[in-house]
Amino acid sequence: MMYRFVLQKSVRVTGVTRGYHISRVSSDRVWISDGNNLILTNTAGDRLHHLTGIPSGLFSYGVHTVNNDGDLIYIDSDYNINNLSKDDRIKTTLIKYKAPWRPQSVYSSLSTGDLLVGMYYYTIDTFTGKVVRYNSTGDHIKTIQHHHNTGHGLYSDPGYITENHNGDVIVSDINRVVVTDRRGRHRFSYRGPPSGSGLEPRGICTDELSHILVCDYNTDSVQMIDSDVYFLSHILTPRHGIDKLLGLSYDVRSHLLWVGSQNSDTINIYRVVDEDSLSGK
Repeated sequence: MMYRFVLQKSVRVTGVTRGYHISRVSSDRVWISDGNNLILTNTAGDRLHHLTGIPSGLFSYGVHTVNNDGDLIYIDSDYNINNLSKDDRIKTTLIKYKAPWRPQSVYSSLSTGDLLVGMYYYTIDTFTGKVVRYNSTGDHIKTIQHHHNTGHGLYSDPGYITENHNGDVIVSDINRVVVTDRRGRHRFSYRGPPSGSGLEPRGICTDELSHILVCDYNTDSVQMIDSDVYFLSHILTPRHGIDKLLGLSYDVRSHLLWVGSQNSDTINIYRVVDEDSLSGK
């Protein structure tokens, strides 16, 4: 399948200074965070709802998600995980913070409704990470932390987390993308394209074919790899006029890709276009 992403619209979002993370609500509404604020916006850039009190700075990457009911699930500044109802009226704490593991990223599975939470703790210049699966009401199901064969730790700093149609759990770590199956068995780690440029992964999402799309902070690009670790292409690069990419969200229904940057309050929205349609075939 040959396709590329064409810029459809650039949206300046009222109330944020950068696009750390993006969570889809509908084809025309998303939640966007910048390290201090969490804003519900539409494709016109209007501020529809505003939350504060989320983790700040380096610890505010993938701190929110939207579940199948349209509720916002987010990590607050006390590192509790909360559910805010779709009408923005009822707030419920799902998971209370328990030291020393701090939640840093959260994702609501579209297939199971489970919550996947990336956590870390820091000791003497060392980050140690894990991913914990909870059900939709916050009950613990499974912890993914070590390689099933070697026993080595899988994660250091799980900043963003998502899932594909195969049930694989996909995590942006410090210098690699770590993929495990739904049982927690390590499948592969992706460390960058064949060029050898390395990888500093940030925002991550998947498409309807279970391709993995990941922002690379190192090369200012969005890369696409398949579900078996093979690099496919750079779908966005600096020649598209974007840099220091952080937030990424793909809507499989509308085929829109929302992209946020560290250096701008403007969110770029791209649409997938089939190459055959562009050539008139």
